[in-house]
Amino acid sequence: MSTQLDPLSISGDLLYTVKTGGDRSALRDRLAAFDRSQLERALRGRPQKLAFWLNCYNAYVQILLEDDPSLLDGSALDRWRFFARDRIPIAGVWLSLDDIEHGMLRSSKHPWGMGYLPRLFPSTFERRFRLESVDPRIHFALNCGTESCPPVAVYSPSDVESELEIATEWFLEENVSYDSDEGVARVPRVFLWYRGDFGGSDGIGSFLERYDVISGDADPAIEYDEHDWSIELGDYRQ
Repeated sequence: MSTQLDPLSISGDLLYTVKTGGDRSALRDRLAAFDRSQLERALRGRPQKLAFWLNCYNAYVQILLEDDPSLLDGSALDRWRFFARDRIPIAGVWLSLDDIEHGMLRSSKHPWGMGYLPRLFPSTFERRFRLESVDPRIHFALNCGTESCPPVAVYSPSDVESELEIATEWFLEENVSYDSDEGVARVPRVFLWYRGDFGGSDGIGSFLERYDVISGDADPAIEYDEHDWSIELGDYRQ
């Protein structure tokens, strides 16, 4: 684990510490105390923003559910509160999980807009530190604490491209099925929730083709599996 005190190192260290059972209080305090100029210097480009916000999101899902599993164990309203309430202090600002996922990582997209609608009234902080465009591979790296989510991994700015490729390939191999005789591909529900992130129905087909789930001449019907909301803290993948 790194002992450096920059935001990128701290975010990775926090996630590593959470998943290995260490004391995370000093790291949380450090993330909260960075001033925005430090954060801006650290998040100077797309790889840095990707790695930082992926690590922060995955760390805080685990932290919040370890502290109180009931936050996600209830009705749809309870789930909304879990993701929407400001519980995460970073650089002097309180953020929600939705702020990180839909604001920072999805470049201010509405959480219920299927990838087509903008998030209304993004804050100055969000506009300053968000990614300029959405990368659909984030959906195979974010772990929301449920059974249907991908494993947890620490992302590094130097290797985040290859790490996202590995995460995406693994998740698709494990969770997508294609019946060439029936002409049907069954995919996780995240493809429906954020279909605009993938470029719509045609984009989903191209995405599956890119990762060799379907052949180039296939044009399957897409069916979406239900999401399993059972709480399952993410397995840690080094």
